[in-house]
Amino acid sequence: MSKPTAAPAADAPDRFDDILGRLRALVDRLEGGNLSLEDGLRFFEEGIDLCRRGAQILDGAEKRVEVLLSASAGATPQTAPFEAGARDEG
Repeated sequence: MSKPTAAPAADAPDRFDDILGRLRALVDRLEGGNLSLEDGLRFFEEGIDLCRRGAQILDGAEKRVEVLLSASAGATPQTAPFEAGARDEG
């Protein structure tokens, strides 16, 4: 029997700082114990999903920095429109 792929939760955060905050809360819950096996696994799966999304955001930021550095070195920057969720708000 194959395991179903977990879909991202509708209320899952899109900003990196929000993802980190949610991950910290999950870690606190997991480390606190007193969880059923099912809840522990659910929190762990959510944490893995958040880690993957956070890594994607960091990869995108790294690419943006590379574009900016190559532009400052005199190369013609190759840019693409940013996704709405990838922009900083502040």
